[in-house]
Amino acid sequence: MGRAGEPSPAVPAPRAPGDGPDDGPGDDPAGGRGPLTAWRLRLAGHGWNPPERAGLTERLVPPMPEHGGPPLVLNRLGIFPPPWLWAWLCRWAGWLGPLTVALFGGVLRFTGLGTPHAVIFDETYYAKDAYALWHGGYEINWGDGANEAIMAPQQSIPYRADPSYVVHPPVGKWIIGLGEQVFGMNPFGWRAAVALLGTLSILMVARIGRRLFRSTLLGCVAGLLLAVDGLHFVMSRVALLDLVVMFWILAAFGCLLLDRDRTRGLIARRLDGAADAALARRMNLGWRPYRIAAGVCVGLTCATKWSGLYVAVAFGLLTVVWDVGSRRLAGAAHPYLWTLVRDAVPAFCSIVLTSVVVYVSSWAGWFASSSVPGQGGYGRDWAAHRHGLSPEFVPLPGLGQVKMPFQVDLTWVPDALRSLWHYHSTVYDFHTHLTSPHTYQSNPWSWLVLGRPVSYFYESPKLGTDGCRVNECAREVLGIGTPLLWWTGVVALVYCLYRWVARRDWRAGAVLCGLAAGYLPWFAYQQRTIFLFYAVAFVPFLVLAVTMLIGAVIGPPGASQDRRIIGATAAGAIVLAVMWNFLYFYPLYTGQTIPMDEWRARMWFTSWI
Repeated sequence: MGRAGEPSPAVPAPRAPGDGPDDGPGDDPAGGRGPLTAWRLRLAGHGWNPPERAGLTERLVPPMPEHGGPPLVLNRLGIFPPPWLWAWLCRWAGWLGPLTVALFGGVLRFTGLGTPHAVIFDETYYAKDAYALWHGGYEINWGDGANEAIMAPQQSIPYRADPSYVVHPPVGKWIIGLGEQVFGMNPFGWRAAVALLGTLSILMVARIGRRLFRSTLLGCVAGLLLAVDGLHFVMSRVALLDLVVMFWILAAFGCLLLDRDRTRGLIARRLDGAADAALARRMNLGWRPYRIAAGVCVGLTCATKWSGLYVAVAFGLLTVVWDVGSRRLAGAAHPYLWTLVRDAVPAFCSIVLTSVVVYVSSWAGWFASSSVPGQGGYGRDWAAHRHGLSPEFVPLPGLGQVKMPFQVDLTWVPDALRSLWHYHSTVYDFHTHLTSPHTYQSNPWSWLVLGRPVSYFYESPKLGTDGCRVNECAREVLGIGTPLLWWTGVVALVYCLYRWVARRDWRAGAVLCGLAAGYLPWFAYQQRTIFLFYAVAFVPFLVLAVTMLIGAVIGPPGASQDRRIIGATAAGAIVLAVMWNFLYFYPLYTGQTIPMDEWRARMWFTSWI
């Protein structure tokens, strides 16, 4: 997520100068080694000297990767690239590396995208809803046999104008429909746009990782790990909404990261290398376009699935906490107070109000439909000729039905908005009371260890059918993460928690915030029917946590050569093991026909069957 001309060193540092602890409470805004407390004096008596702290400007905005000469390993192999070529590679490495990784992930996702050539799992809802949105502006009821008619060799699409009750906002379905508009109403068409978002998310993770860790190598590692995560891979190849949710969450996080660097750069220029308490207190941080862009992305998240509401809260708090750290480093005596006074309201407007506007706008097709009963979107006519008071009870996330202290006459509110509010109250009631048992439902406690994956498609071909060359075969599309990556992720999350709590590392806190926004809210709905594939929303942050752990394994630049060699070897072994694990499960991700014995060999736990 940086400028094109920012090259990278050969091996990254797990913490760039000015990162991590410099954003914690008790910073010395003036720089230096900090006060000589009693414990520091005692340690100094035993020969310990604290490391030099970077200057204020560098602590506010750590430098992006810089290039040097070719790595020593190339020289030892007898490879001496021309200086001009090496300089060019270093200059564009920040884009060349992430683009290469994204291209690799894109080829994986688009190869055989139309297979299985069938309507699988919840594609039966979203592929057809997407078609209806693009042709009428609202979702419709499809008659019996619609799937068969759509998949028939002589295709017929039984579209009709009968409105359907749906429980998810329209943005994800508009995106799915875009692929159908380009490639037709077929499996490749309704999966194409989601596959494109999956590919772009790999590029975003690589650029975000580069900016977060100040290392092009670690950024590319993050992108590569996301490219070979099984859950992200499968969700990129089916027409469901959750990969779209993940994309907009990640985009919002990237925008906030850009806003953080831009704002701290502005502060650094104003301070000119010296803390100033008065300036830090009254400083106006001005126009912040990246934060507004983050609000747009949060709005698009909510307009795909309501779980985006928790992202709005988490990211709103995150950007305010980052502003607190900026003002503290600048020298403000009471950074929380002055951030509340000067930054909280703009942050609320940028994130919350912007997302509300985007969300309501996403229903444009429904608003444009007719309010004549039976001729527009579902519930569009609810408020027509209806007068009355505001509802006595209002559904609120996490609180359920809340009784209002008074009621007011809402006849003056446009009928369309009143109808939309009523529609949303019924949808909220549906979501909170969805407890129908399902074979593949799972509890969020089991998600990180992949306790119960979801089978989207399964067939048992016999000898001579669908490429089966033995007595019995299996074809399955299994929604499960790459096990070694996820299990390493559990360790990485513990490491990030340590870095955040004990070392005050803002990067670890940011990763944990993104993961918590997509994961923790589901614990409030454990009685609800929920699935492992909802976890795709936080997979990028799990990958960033593993990448941070890999950076620590490699070791800091000041470590001995032996330490760095051992660390790099161990880090490489982790990445290679994850890639092997992905290839091992690849037949189950893509619905390939394999002998039943090979399928059973991949069912490592009975809960996976």
